[in-house]
Amino acid sequence: MKIISSIEELRDQLSGQLRTAFVPTMGNLHEGHLSLMRLAKKHGDPVVASIFVNRLQFGPNEDFDKYPRTFQADVEKLEKEGVYVLFAPTEKDLYPEPQEYRVRPPDDLGNILEGEFRPGFFTGVTTVVLKLFSCVQPRVAVFGKKDYQQLMIVRNMSKQFALPTEIIAAETFRAEDGLALSSRNMYLSPEERAEAPALYKVLNEVAAEVRGGHLDMFELERQAMAKLATRNWKPDYISIRKRADLQPPSAGDIAQQSPLVVVAAAKLGGTRLIDNLEI
Repeated sequence: MKIISSIEELRDQLSGQLRTAFVPTMGNLHEGHLSLMRLAKKHGDPVVASIFVNRLQFGPNEDFDKYPRTFQADVEKLEKEGVYVLFAPTEKDLYPEPQEYRVRPPDDLGNILEGEFRPGFFTGVTTVVLKLFSCVQPRVAVFGKKDYQQLMIVRNMSKQFALPTEIIAAETFRAEDGLALSSRNMYLSPEERAEAPALYKVLNEVAAEVRGGHLDMFELERQAMAKLATRNWKPDYISIRKRADLQPPSAGDIAQQSPLVVVAAAKLGGTRLIDNLEI
């Protein structure tokens, strides 16, 4: 595996490659990330991964400085997966001058749910993703469904800018007890780790109620948040949304059985976890 930090060297290395499959990451790789690499292999060749902790998507009180960085262990994992190139730019490589041009998603998608609780987050995501796409120029790129809203925003951005990159969605990789794998799970204490699967359990309960014909979505959301709160969680939101645009479903949408997804974000101790479940 070649490890490259400069954009110029990366473009030289990938020159003439028409089927590149790309998996962008922020490192601290776990089995969920590696499942994205395996899916990428099925859709293109060569496979390129990136590791870059993107300052633009962290708020002033978030965990940029303490975000887990495990570069050598990440390299070993990627080599075992047969990744062709690891693009690992420094901030100076990717942002040689202040990134004054930004890509801002539309408010009706970028400022709801995660966007409401993490202002500016998706502008940071879309800006770095567009820049990484420009560097790698992939035919396909793989993103996980765990970050459901992010996946939708990146897919819509790629479509609206007519980028020659197909966005592939990968199913959420879970531990045996149901917890969605995340780099931030390492922040959990042993007691919190034992409690963490409760978030996914609550999502399954909400989904079961919807499938059973419960039509009061607001009440289902309220009950789910209250259930987590009684277990010492601090939920930001549990919300039932349309898969098509992440807007709340109308009575007509429900009557027509529009595909839905229940999305959630909640703090357990000092760790903020997100998850979702398609209904």
